[in-house]
Order: sequence, then structure tokens, then C-alpha cells
Amino acid sequence: MFYSLSVLFGSFVGFALGLTGGGGSLLAVPLLVYGLSIAPREAFGISLTAVGATALIGLAQRVRVGEVDFKTGMLFALAGMTGAPIGIWLAGKIPEMILLILFAALMLFIAWKMWCEPGKETKNNSQPRPATCQREENGQLKFTSRCALLLIFVGLGTGFLSGMFGVGGGVVIVPALIMFSAMSIHRAIGTSLLVIVLISISGVLSHFVAGRGISLEVTGLFVFGGILGLLLSNLVSNRISGSMLKKAFAAGIVVIAIFIVGKTLA
Repeated sequence: MFYSLSVLFGSFVGFALGLTGGGGSLLAVPLLVYGLSIAPREAFGISLTAVGATALIGLAQRVRVGEVDFKTGMLFALAGMTGAPIGIWLAGKIPEMILLILFAALMLFIAWKMWCEPGKETKNNSQPRPATCQREENGQLKFTSRCALLLIFVGLGTGFLSGMFGVGGGVVIVPALIMFSAMSIHRAIGTSLLVIVLISISGVLSHFVAGRGISLEVTGLFVFGGILGLLLSNLVSNRISGSMLKKAFAAGIVVIAIFIVGKTLA
């Protein structure tokens, strides 16, 4: 039963990861902690490993259809790989109950930003505020110093949160790319997978350096299920509109956050 649940939960993570570019990492930790009774800190390490491996498969698929912005993604990732070890170090200093509550708070904040910001209509027919990072007519990003600094800053924060909470970072990267670099949600999802892979590598290495082990058995089953879910997500991703995808993503995050708070405080 344990093995079957590991594969099933991994498929949920892979499906969400393929659709949203980040929802999988948010699902992984609660499923591991509350579904498989794994300690939170080990769950963070398993989440990083499994989500990173699954994201690598998804990245290859997105590259084939041209939905990855490598320049933007690499800048994000390099900054994020610096922030991940700091987050892992800090997570070791915080009680697990507080860590889970903070994780839920992060989820609620991101759900709110995803629900309200992308695609929000301006009032009184005013012009929307231009994104900090602008794009050429061919879709290429205009790399100004202000844009680069913003992406580095957000990348550092993403890596920090990834290391601290075991999330691959897509849950932060996708809305950040949409809000700050005028990127479509499907391209943002593809680019986030590149960042998730690289930040996960940094986070997993830091996890082991900190002396924290993970169950290779659970991780392997989770990755296997994740790949199955990822393949399934490819069958439906292009049939869902960007706005619907954002709303569904945000609603799902809220439900999971409320569940985590309830279980932690019970």
C-alpha cells in the first residue's frame, strides 16, 4: 500500500508540475508529510529531489516546442542556486511546526498574487503599468540593468524559499515571470522548469552537505509516479486557457494551505 501511494502521490505532483510549472512542489511536501508520514525536513529533501528529476523530463518536452526562455531562466537559476543553501541552513534552526505554518503562509500569499495580478483589468480605462522587464517584438527580453537586478533579486528569493521549504521554486517563478517580464503563462511554465532543475540540484546537494538523508526508495517511487503524471499533463495542458490555469492553480494552493494549517494546529 505504501509503495502504491508513493507512486500515486508522485503522479499528482508530476501532473500539477506539468500544468503549472510549480504546483507540483507545493503538493509534494503535504503528500509526503501527511500521506506517507515522513518527517517534514526529510520531506523537503525528497520533494526537491523528486520535483527536480520530474521537471527535467518536462523541460525536455517544453524545449522541443520552444516554450523555454534560456537567457531569463539561467539568470534566475544562478541567483537561486546561491539562495538555496541559505534557506536550508535557516530551516534547520526553525521548529518543524513553525516551518509548516510559514510554508502555508507562503502558499496563501502566492495564491493571492496569482489570482489578482496576472490578467487583471485596469480600472477607468487607464493604461496598465508596464512590466519592469520589456520584450522586443520577437519576444526576446530587453536586458536592462534594472531588469537584470530585479531578476537576480527574485531568483535569490526563489532559491532561498526552495531550500527552506523544499519547493522547486516554480510556484514563485511562474507568477514572477508573468508579472515582471511580460511572459505568457505557457512560456513561463516552460522556463520555470529549467530553473527548478538547476535550483533543485543546488538544494539537494546542500541538503546532503547539511547531513540530512532521504529515503531513496520513496524518492524513486515518487519520481516514477511524477513522470507518469507529467506525461498525462501534456495531453491536457494546451487545451486549458491561460486565465483558467491561473485561477485553478491559485484555488488549489489555497485548499492545500488550509489543510496544512488545520493538520499542524490540530
